[in-house]
Amino acid sequence: MILDALQRGERCVCELTRIVGADQSTVSKHLAILKQAGLVADRRAGAMIYYRPRVACLEGFWNCVESVLKENLKDQTAALGS
Repeated sequence: MILDALQRGERCVCELTRIVGADQSTVSKHLAILKQAGLVADRRAGAMIYYRPRVACLEGFWNCVESVLKENLKDQTAALGS
């Protein structure tokens, strides 16, 4: 959800907590992991830190994830029907 929100524009932790529906410490931990993985970058503006995606290929990533999930669902449905 965080990456999806950032794909639509730079956001601060306070905005992301509202979007994700989690507390600030949880969102901050996830952002730290995403930053360490090289998926997001940040910039400081006074007391605020704004996050943005570092990679431009998120759209392709989401399409790939969706196709994998659809294929898994198809396989599981077939297995249940056997």
